[in-house]
Amino acid sequence: MSEAAGRRWSVEAFLAWQEGREGRYELVAGTPVKMMTGATVRHCDIVLNVLGELRQRMKGKPCRPFTADLCVQTSDWQVRRPDAGVDCGKRDADDLIAREPVLIVEVLSPSTRDFDRVGKLAEYKAVPSVRTILYVEPNRPEVYVFERGAYGAWQESRVTGLEASVVVPALGIDLPLAEIFDGIAFPDRSAPV
Repeated sequence: MSEAAGRRWSVEAFLAWQEGREGRYELVAGTPVKMMTGATVRHCDIVLNVLGELRQRMKGKPCRPFTADLCVQTSDWQVRRPDAGVDCGKRDADDLIAREPVLIVEVLSPSTRDFDRVGKLAEYKAVPSVRTILYVEPNRPEVYVFERGAYGAWQESRVTGLEASVVVPALGIDLPLAEIFDGIAFPDRSAPV
């Protein structure tokens, strides 16, 4: 990363530098930052469940799900890599950035939870095409939903319980929590620490 030190990178320069490089990076205020590794099996399983459900529900529609390998540009000097999302922009096979992200999904992690819920949330809300942001709680069947209203104001809600579903009006789909959390063993909260 020494070549990245001391200068502010454009998104284009960052993407060219990142291509073919091992590991994932985000561009933060014009500086490449290596993403943390070491997601738990629970985190990975939830991401895979979400992507599987999105893939099934988006079949035959112009919008497509994407993984953390595709970036979301949140400002002129910043790109993020959410766990999953849906892009409704015109696609090119060589794209590295979602052209018109409509849905952003992040599975909360202990090490990034606070920043995700404040810093990244504000960044995602600033992307004009984003209509829905989901934060999935990995330790219980719960999803925080941020939905852009008709006049641009954001509403927050919380969906809980395996019998519930998250409705994504912008895409005309719902995501049952039973599917998001399929095969997930939640931590036993009654056990002494």
